[in-house]
Amino acid sequence: MEKLLIVDDETSICTSLSFALEDEYQIFVAEDESTALQLLTKQDIAIILLDLRLGSSDGIQLLKQIKTHKPDIVVIMMTAYGTIESSVEAMKAGAFYYIAKPINIDELHLLLLKAKEYMSLNSRIKYLTDQISLNQGRYNIIGTSKKITHVFDLIERIKDIDSNVLITGESGTGKELVARAIHTCGNRQNKPFHIINCSAIPGHLLESELFGFKKGSFTGAFEDQKGIIELSNGGTLFLDEIGDMDLNLQTKLLRVIQDKKIRPIGASKEIQVDVRFISATNKDLREEIKLNTFRMDLFYRLNVIHIHMPPLRERKEDIPKLTDFFIKKYNIAFSKEIKGITHKALDIIEKYKFDGNVRELQNIIERAVALTNHSFIHEEDLPEELFITENVFNPHDDLLPIPVGESMKHIEKKVITATLKKYEGNRKRTAEILGISERALRYKIKEYQLT
Repeated sequence: MEKLLIVDDETSICTSLSFALEDEYQIFVAEDESTALQLLTKQDIAIILLDLRLGSSDGIQLLKQIKTHKPDIVVIMMTAYGTIESSVEAMKAGAFYYIAKPINIDELHLLLLKAKEYMSLNSRIKYLTDQISLNQGRYNIIGTSKKITHVFDLIERIKDIDSNVLITGESGTGKELVARAIHTCGNRQNKPFHIINCSAIPGHLLESELFGFKKGSFTGAFEDQKGIIELSNGGTLFLDEIGDMDLNLQTKLLRVIQDKKIRPIGASKEIQVDVRFISATNKDLREEIKLNTFRMDLFYRLNVIHIHMPPLRERKEDIPKLTDFFIKKYNIAFSKEIKGITHKALDIIEKYKFDGNVRELQNIIERAVALTNHSFIHEEDLPEELFITENVFNPHDDLLPIPVGESMKHIEKKVITATLKKYEGNRKRTAEILGISERALRYKIKEYQLT
């Protein structure tokens, strides 16, 4: 709900406008210039209805002050002294529009609707301008490697359909970026996009965040609050770290996905919703199902389309482009003019294992740009952990010694064991890499008595 400030020295005007608009806006009132300026510093006001004359003060001068400090606020001027000259002066000073008293409420509602459309368009233009200035890659994801190109292709194919998506991958691989790309490039792009981290909020609070609640439904519920599912209606809800959601809440989420209805806590009626769910996890949900910590039926509802984000060590060829992007980003942030990175420093970065993936690379470059005194990042600008031998990526780590004459069963056992180890016991991923079914892999694990 947008915050709207009414600035008028007539109490009756403030009261009548507040009553007319309180169902659609969070209303604040000021009857003088100083109160208005104080409210603007404390509240995130989106729209102002400003009287042209405030006792001895001039509304145009207040308008100029407001626009100097907060140029994005929409200001609509009100006056009983409408003249062409004052209208032109107000528009030149940055007013969105001009309305004469006595105010026609229907006309005001229409004007406010246009103001909200203008704000939405302006916000979209600002966002796109910021993205262009950063020169980000396709879908705001940097990379041209085969594995990341495959992710791009999947985004392109699914962006306009409503099927739920499950994004898997290690922490720091960019799962949220994929979720944003699916939303902003698809046919829901002009609708809400919300994110909730299921591991960051305790279970009893997560339920109220998701479903909302009615006033008085529990201690501390002082007013009705919409849940994030309802706020995402028509758009997309990104459920990050879905593997950490407790079982009781999983059951309730499953019903929402199946019935497309929610019931806020303490409510007697259900609310129809149209939400596309995109979920992400760094856990193996199939293993969580076996441990009875994740519902199988919810898994299949969420995993209609699966996207796996590869770790950075599996797309090393993207590191130079990512490094260049982060240098440009932090040049802007720190008002620096770093031209690039030396070949020796880049070589050290490319050999690093990157357990923290792209997020870890970003932190390394941020630190280097902040600390370097050179026009290029040198090896001495890099953190010490990059030089520790055990953190260095060895391409030969994936090679297995196979003596001539070794039996095919021993070779098969070695390959399965090594692949399971590489993917930390993830059977689905291991089966995909080996080109066999999960059922066949389970049979082999049992046959060779692997743990």
